[in-house]
Amino acid sequence: MDIGIGLPNSLIGVEGPELVTWARKAEERGFSVLGTIGRIAYDTHEELIALAAAAGATERIDLMPTVLVAPPRQAVLLAKQAATLDAISGGRFRLGIGIGGRDDDYLALGEEPTGKGDALEEVVATCRSVWAGETPEGAELPVGPTPPSPEIVLGGFSEPAFRRAGRIADAFVAGPIPPDAVAGARQVMAEEAEAAGRPAPRLYAATYVALGDDVREEADRNAGSYYAFAPDMAQMIKDNMLRTPEDVQGARDALAEVGVEELCLWPMAAGLDQVDRMADAAGL
Repeated sequence: MDIGIGLPNSLIGVEGPELVTWARKAEERGFSVLGTIGRIAYDTHEELIALAAAAGATERIDLMPTVLVAPPRQAVLLAKQAATLDAISGGRFRLGIGIGGRDDDYLALGEEPTGKGDALEEVVATCRSVWAGETPEGAELPVGPTPPSPEIVLGGFSEPAFRRAGRIADAFVAGPIPPDAVAGARQVMAEEAEAAGRPAPRLYAATYVALGDDVREEADRNAGSYYAFAPDMAQMIKDNMLRTPEDVQGARDALAEVGVEELCLWPMAAGLDQVDRMADAAGL
């Protein structure tokens, strides 16, 4: 199994230059991908710009938002941004997108939070059209750049999300849910892909990590702030966070057994030493 790591772009008090330093360190330690989480209506560093900075500071590691809230964004512009990031990174970018869990991310961009699933499918179709060099409606020329199509990775926690991924995604990233639930999602996606006459999407996973008793309070504070809109979810994140090397190894092995190809370790503590702690725990 490949092991990726998140950028701390959504954590309290992280300064922009720290993301670049973190990206360089992550590549040095052999992680496979740099992931991001993010929202619009929260004090985070925007995912695509953070990953663009990481792209310029690295040479090997892949880059992926895990996942970006796509439907409220203008789809042609998102496709152009993704294609540009893929070109800048030399083909290391994957576009991870989903519908998100908060209406205010839509309202902050002037969009109504309705029909989210259909809107996400429209984003996927638009991105692939733009990347294929087709001219958007109203334009005189293709918008470019025209890369090989970046991998489209969908996320979500519901059966409709799993079925959507089976129909249209190149890959799916499962959030912090138990391995048996990941296995169930994989089965649903495989069935939907077979019905659509296409290969089943590759399976990734991501979970929150904060290694060491010295960062327990910081990690709980970050989880409580980011998920303040859903106190039960915040508590679930705290209760299931990987806090020891044994936790990381257990999650890695259990997820590998159900077919996960890559596990991204999302940080809940911002100290740069977390990169080394996670790499050591994962056996990198």
